[in-house]
Amino acid sequence: MHEIIEQLQELSETVPTPLELATFEQIVVVEEEILMPLPAELKEYLLYASDVIYGSLEPVTASDPYSHTYLAEVTAYAWSIGMSREYVAICQQGNSFYCIDQEGQVILWSEDELESETWDSFWQWAEHVWLQS
Repeated sequence: MHEIIEQLQELSETVPTPLELATFEQIVVVEEEILMPLPAELKEYLLYASDVIYGSLEPVTASDPYSHTYLAEVTAYAWSIGMSREYVAICQQGNSFYCIDQEGQVILWSEDELESETWDSFWQWAEHVWLQS
């Protein structure tokens, strides 16, 4: 995990208005908004790497409720178009969503179905998908 965070931070693009890392309090607010706890690795990402801007994917954030990547809004939209409520969205790509279950497994949900490829953890997904985007 720490190696992937370091790699993401090194690759992060410099932008005029940088993202901010989420605070523990902001994560609690998100959990209250979606009425479920976030998996531990997703919390780690939000606390230590959600300020990274890299590649073509934009994973969810929790520090700005007005952002198009705000976790509660992205997840609510995914649920509204059919994603099962047992999943939390971690990244939107059109009307497809990379999502995570309570055990921490990441799956791609696309057009009313789960794809067969899975990743055992958020950090494995970050390494194999986000860093490659």
